[in-house]
Amino acid sequence: MAQGRTIPETIRPEVWQACLGVQKKESPLLHFSEIFDLPDQSALRTDCQQAVSKLGNEDEDKVSVISDLESILTCYCKSTKNKFEKGNGWIEILLPLLSLKLPRAETYNLFDSIVHQYIPRGCKKNGLPFHLFRLLLQYHDPELCSFLDTKRVSPDLYCLPWFQSLFASNCHLPALLTMWDHYFQLADPFFIFFLALVMLVNARDQILSMKDDAKATVVDALSMMPCDIAADDTSDFCTLAQYYASKTPASFRSELIDAFFGTEPPIPCEKLGISQALCLPISAHDLVFNPELPEGENVKFFLVDCRPAEQYNGGHLPTAFHLDCNLMLQEPATFATAVQGLLAVQQQALASNSVAGGDHLCFLGSGREEEDQYTHMVVASFLQKHTTCVSMVAGGYSAIHQLVEENPVIKLDDHNPQICIGCRETHNVEEMTNSMQTSTSSYELFGKLSAAMKSKSAEVKEKLFEYIVNPTGSNGQAAERHVRSSDKVGKRYRNMAPVFSIDDEDGDASSIHSLEDEGDQEVVAIQTWLKKPDVVKSFKCHEVKMNGYMYESYLIVTESHIYVLRDIQGRKGFANIAVRRPVSSIVRITSKKKHPDLITFKYGIADGDKPIISDMDRFLIPEAAEATKVISQQIMKQLNVQVASQK
Repeated sequence: MAQGRTIPETIRPEVWQACLGVQKKESPLLHFSEIFDLPDQSALRTDCQQAVSKLGNEDEDKVSVISDLESILTCYCKSTKNKFEKGNGWIEILLPLLSLKLPRAETYNLFDSIVHQYIPRGCKKNGLPFHLFRLLLQYHDPELCSFLDTKRVSPDLYCLPWFQSLFASNCHLPALLTMWDHYFQLADPFFIFFLALVMLVNARDQILSMKDDAKATVVDALSMMPCDIAADDTSDFCTLAQYYASKTPASFRSELIDAFFGTEPPIPCEKLGISQALCLPISAHDLVFNPELPEGENVKFFLVDCRPAEQYNGGHLPTAFHLDCNLMLQEPATFATAVQGLLAVQQQALASNSVAGGDHLCFLGSGREEEDQYTHMVVASFLQKHTTCVSMVAGGYSAIHQLVEENPVIKLDDHNPQICIGCRETHNVEEMTNSMQTSTSSYELFGKLSAAMKSKSAEVKEKLFEYIVNPTGSNGQAAERHVRSSDKVGKRYRNMAPVFSIDDEDGDASSIHSLEDEGDQEVVAIQTWLKKPDVVKSFKCHEVKMNGYMYESYLIVTESHIYVLRDIQGRKGFANIAVRRPVSSIVRITSKKKHPDLITFKYGIADGDKPIISDMDRFLIPEAAEATKVISQQIMKQLNVQVASQK
């Protein structure tokens, strides 16, 4: 048997049985009671009849095929305790197997092996396999991925039947049999992902030309693409898929093999991190030991260390190029120059065949949310420029440092245990004590401010306005603002935490999702909205999503609401209404000490001493001080209305 070649029809059954490991396996069908009493037996029989009715066989053959289908599937359900579900791909897998004309028992074994070895678990709407597929598509063709994201065409909408049936539901039989010849000889359970990837990449021009088509039209076109594969094209199709597989980091394979194809209960999606990943994650082990792979079989990384300079100087991998992501917000021009330098160094490293050279950009953060939110912004900026082969080290420098501790052979350059964050987090108990002392000091300051805020309603409103507009004291340090319930200035402001502060963000963001991502957004003309009579002020800004993506936008302030118009790429002068919030719902406005232009609006309701944050929006606003002042004024006007209504 020559691996990767089309198998002659005369020996195909024997070769498939060998590849799938079922040559001498006893079949459960031999002990099947022939009792058809599944709870959903009627639905199963109906689906078998409907599937066979579409075949061109003689009526006598159709009866035999229906009988084989129902017997095998009924036995399979009883033997494995799996439930038959309409459209789950089982019938589509069985029909090509029946064309081999094997005994039922041997056909059963082939079917059982294919389902367990090659059909990823979790093939359902928004299932984990489709999150992985989107990351693979983004890795190799970020422009195409971005286009489909913009159209809200998620992978499960078009490739669910591909994955459930190994293309049997959409592919003509001659082409499918040839494809399965390659598939089973290759014995790669993840091959379906790369076959699907090549399907899209080959048709990218056709897909991108559908920018004005409706979402349903795009989904239908994508779903039917396997129908265009001819048997003569299958060999090239599979070879190209193997090429893409060889040019893809393999970390996800070891991480997900048990989740997708294991016998143990599947691991919850949230624990795997794939569904929330900004880009393809790379394990620290695969990054560090990558150069040891044989020539021609490895993916060469160009490592970009995005930690702050002081952390990089405390220890880093010898091959790491430093790019301080803080520059992106603090000094955009300098950051742009640094990126150009990074790309130039990458090309030089490739030309000189340096061990640090690689076509694949791999970004490294600290592994701590505090710094990594900025690393995500940098990565997102590369993705928005449609840079291919972008990945991130899972766990960041913390994972690298742990690997170094476990493998003394690995060395860090410029390693200084006194300032290395990995060493400090692992060994320095004193830092934890200092952190507790700092927390106590902040609590005392908060208590003093709260006591000072006990005053009459009018005075409280005046101070609240002053605190919102002028959030820092003479020493430049942030002061948290707190209004007591005794101030009687409206229920929403009773027992509230700071309305405006400049400090490190708290933990609200990790559990909040933006409601504007759900459903289609309204399209409007930008200039028409900017000239509306109720507009108090407008500001150009960038909307910053939790995954790091940034969108050019306008922040529009009216007396009662704030709106964000997100520019639509390719439609100059038009925008989506991405955010629509009453100013009365704003319970907190925060910014960073180091990045005062990065403003976060948090929405919710008061609940005792701390407001319940239900949602948030984050913006990069060049005129941040003016924007917060204008919005604060509208909050005060709404507050005045509430106070007046209570009199």
